[in-house]
Amino acid sequence: MPDERSAELARLGTATLYEASALECALDPAIHAVWQGARVAGRAYTVRCAALDNLPIHLALEHLAEGDVIVVAAGGSAGGFVGEVIATAARARGCAGVVIDGGVRDIESFEAARFPVFARVVALRRTVKRDAGEIGTSVQIGGVRVSTGDVVVGDADGVVALPAERLDTIVAAAREREKRERDYLRRIAAGELTLDIYGLRSPPRTT
Repeated sequence: MPDERSAELARLGTATLYEASALECALDPAIHAVWQGARVAGRAYTVRCAALDNLPIHLALEHLAEGDVIVVAAGGSAGGFVGEVIATAARARGCAGVVIDGGVRDIESFEAARFPVFARVVALRRTVKRDAGEIGTSVQIGGVRVSTGDVVVGDADGVVALPAERLDTIVAAAREREKRERDYLRRIAAGELTLDIYGLRSPPRTT
């Protein structure tokens, strides 16, 4: 994904993209940034892991393209699927970040490197490397179906997964929404009520 597109998605933010998409594309809010200020936008490279087994993530590293985000379906398993070692290897491959429905550890190292990680839980428990799982397929994560090539965006509000084939339409709608909201904020700051801006006043009752 071009850097300018990733930057625009990150700037628009998850809330605007979610509303503009008219899709149920928001991941379970329990999947959140593990350090304050983490923000990511990029092409998804999907991984499915068995419980407490992170071998598929190691396998996926070989296939990453610059700017990809590793998206891991781990069933919410509370183990340290991603730590400093994998994060360092991922960054060396040009990876933009990690989104995982499972656990991670070594949080301070992520923050020090400014490497965006979004996870369900922080967990110390060790993982094994036995089950190859699946890489590059369609996975269910946080209640949303994500395929390799889709686009994920994460920030302080959460994570959204946007279908690749609808991205241009969603971005255009998000730009329009952002423009409208700037106008609303200007009017609100000038003293106008949201009841009037949004047309929320009830019509007078007739007898």
